[in-house]
Amino acid sequence: MINLTINNQPVSVEEGSTILEAAGKLGIRIPTLCHIKLDCFNVEHRVGSCRVCVVEVEGRPNLAPSCCTPVMEGMVVKTNTIRAINARRTMLDLILSDHPKDCLTCEKNLECELQNLAQEMGLHRIVYEGEQSTYPKDMANESIVRDLNKCIMCRRCETACNEIQTVGILSGVRRGFEAVVAPSGERPLNETKCTFCGQCVAACPVGALTEMDHTYAVWRALNDKTKTVVVQTAPAVRAAIGEMFGIMEGCTTGKMVTGLRMLGFDKVFDTDFTADLTIMEETHELIERVKAGKNLPILTSCCPGWVKFFEHQFPDMINIPSSAKSPQQMFGAVAKTFYAEKIGVKPEDMVVVSVMPCLAKKYEASREEFNSSGARDVDIVISTRELGKMFQEAGILFEKLEDSEYDSPLGESTGAAVIFGATGGVLEAALRTAADWLTGEDLKDIDFKAVRGFEAIREATVNVAGMDIKVAVASGLGNARKLLEKIRSGEADYTAIEIMACPGGCLNGGGQPYIHGDTSILKKRMDALYAEDTGKTIRKSHQNPDIKKIYEEFFGEPGSHKAHELLHTHYKARTNA
Repeated sequence: MINLTINNQPVSVEEGSTILEAAGKLGIRIPTLCHIKLDCFNVEHRVGSCRVCVVEVEGRPNLAPSCCTPVMEGMVVKTNTIRAINARRTMLDLILSDHPKDCLTCEKNLECELQNLAQEMGLHRIVYEGEQSTYPKDMANESIVRDLNKCIMCRRCETACNEIQTVGILSGVRRGFEAVVAPSGERPLNETKCTFCGQCVAACPVGALTEMDHTYAVWRALNDKTKTVVVQTAPAVRAAIGEMFGIMEGCTTGKMVTGLRMLGFDKVFDTDFTADLTIMEETHELIERVKAGKNLPILTSCCPGWVKFFEHQFPDMINIPSSAKSPQQMFGAVAKTFYAEKIGVKPEDMVVVSVMPCLAKKYEASREEFNSSGARDVDIVISTRELGKMFQEAGILFEKLEDSEYDSPLGESTGAAVIFGATGGVLEAALRTAADWLTGEDLKDIDFKAVRGFEAIREATVNVAGMDIKVAVASGLGNARKLLEKIRSGEADYTAIEIMACPGGCLNGGGQPYIHGDTSILKKRMDALYAEDTGKTIRKSHQNPDIKKIYEEFFGEPGSHKAHELLHTHYKARTNA
């Protein structure tokens, strides 16, 4: 242990700790801007680029950035001297001097860490007037807006993209006043191998990286009397939407459904329905591959960020992922064929809106192959954050809403579907169905807890019908890369693998309410999803009565020609731009 003194208070911390960590142990707050720590993923960004966290260290001539300065035995630190406070204010004044003053209309207004620090330090005027950056906005995709004028060179997005996700498209470019973080050649994101996972957006402390806002398109659709407008909500949304209204624990499914009806949607449906449908198709495909003893391991394909990642990074393994579409895209296809026929509406006269925890879902909906009905399957995708803002704009007091149920027939779901929102959930849902189908029994022990949790990579061997099925789960694209490289080299021998682009799965998607580094919130979201699963009467996808009915009336059986036509897709190798 290392012993030091901070503000005349003794403290002991482990070797390798920083001054910031030691101060935190004493309950002493030092302001930070570029620093972020995600405890449950064991990730920390500490480059000291903003210099907002500087402190005085006895015997050291220069101020020290506390976030990246390791402690030393006998060190004497002062965090609140006039010199340190003036330096912090000066650094913040300099950052503000080259920052747009459009806070009122900025997407990050009231969620901006720079704005919060300026308020905390009492900086209410611009001290240093002068030249400002002028970069064009990158709005050439449906997921992410990149405004380099607001980049403060904290480089958090680099850590998210390069170290956590290993996509590797962001780096510091130019020098001095013109320095920003951008892809090489400052190309638009849609000309790179960006997966649109949105983890850079979640990491950005300001408005340099934000989501593409599609709420205006939803309002226009809701006010178009010639259109039938239906909405689907993803599993992870219900575990997080309440946070925007002070409800920090538990799913708020019923309130969300009531609120969506109040916004004016003609029907409120659940993506969980097609999560169950996904399990039917994906598990059928898994069993067929196991019986044939080839094309293994099967990889889940629910996550569009992950799909784009392997299309760019592992094109030689493009035959391994399941061909099943994601639940979002299955819903769009089913809504504009099966459901549209039922209610006598032309596909082009139906607008399908998705509420998703993920910014890659916006990109996914725009992929040219997703037009099973002849029209775009999913028309508009909004995030959990965007839905919360729509409720606020409409004056809906979310926390006071009564609960209500989803509409039928695309609103019935099982516990297996709701856990899609957590890392390991898709694989567990598939194992529940595979176990029943392979044994021909209605098994009661269905909690496959070995695949649950926040560990980067989880492995388990599950005995099903006398067969040992070796499975693995990876959350975060960097961890996915590790698994795929082991498969490519022949080091690993798995039957099935679940991969989610975002660390922790969809509950930590790039479109969820910002957690600002507080990963304890993610644990609450995960607990909420598993609690909803446990509380369901039906917890296996193949036992969903409306799923049985749609196969009887429309698809025939899992893996049928019609099922492949509407519920499956293909992938294509992409260049590593």
